[in-house]
Amino acid sequence: MAGRQSKSPEALAFGPRRPSFEVAEALGRDWHGGSAFRTAYFNAMSMLFPLGEKFFIDSVRHYRNQIDDQKLLEEITAFQGQEATHRLQHQKYNELLCEKRGYDLDSFERPLRDRMAWAYREFSARRRLAGTVANEHITAIMANDMLNRKDALTDADPGIASLWLWHGVEETEHKAVAFDVFIAVGGTVRERRQALLMNTFFFFKDTFRNLCIMLKHDGKLWSLREWLHGFKFLFIKPGIIRRVFRPYLRFYEKDFHPWQHDNRDLIVEWEQEYGKSVSRTAP
Repeated sequence: MAGRQSKSPEALAFGPRRPSFEVAEALGRDWHGGSAFRTAYFNAMSMLFPLGEKFFIDSVRHYRNQIDDQKLLEEITAFQGQEATHRLQHQKYNELLCEKRGYDLDSFERPLRDRMAWAYREFSARRRLAGTVANEHITAIMANDMLNRKDALTDADPGIASLWLWHGVEETEHKAVAFDVFIAVGGTVRERRQALLMNTFFFFKDTFRNLCIMLKHDGKLWSLREWLHGFKFLFIKPGIIRRVFRPYLRFYEKDFHPWQHDNRDLIVEWEQEYGKSVSRTAP
């Protein structure tokens, strides 16, 4: 394969960090400003990450031997390292959460585990990679909004907020790796569009399923007040889902690439504020 396969900025270099977050005490309560809904929403997303990150790593690793661009090979290694660390941090988070609040971890993981087994059985390797590309787009636009607007975690526990911000920065750094691998191995616009439609449905289906399980366990499932506050948070003010709708749609453009939106300034800003407390693993 001739030519450069990585389309990330030439100066972009990244790798996994070695973070440590104090979250155990806060996970036992409604850590997001005392809101059961906002707390459950973020906790529900966390439940998706350990198994999801493994799927992403596997789908990219499958094609490593078809990549001959040294920069993209280095980015694949960094991507795998970052996603592996996310997996470990969120597994710890999820286990502590279930321990503190009495949730059943298997009730969250089992449906996702079953669907991934189905995907490995029924989908081609390139279709699985397209799913990873789609999910990386969802996490990248959510990370950009969180880092840029700075109100998604207003009133959140500082330790847990730090974990989410760190995760968002690393999702930003590696947002194009799976995409560039997908293009390099012949992935099509149609495949990635179809994958985003399907993966958007399952991302929000799984998140809200987990959220409902948590609210039911905590006796808040039928609280109109919590749902009204949650609707406002997601769609009105700050409107964290409403705000990402336009960036979400850009993925469907024929010539889309994640780094058409160059937001490296958010990485620099985070490094200046938090980076010294989160060391980077040596390459």
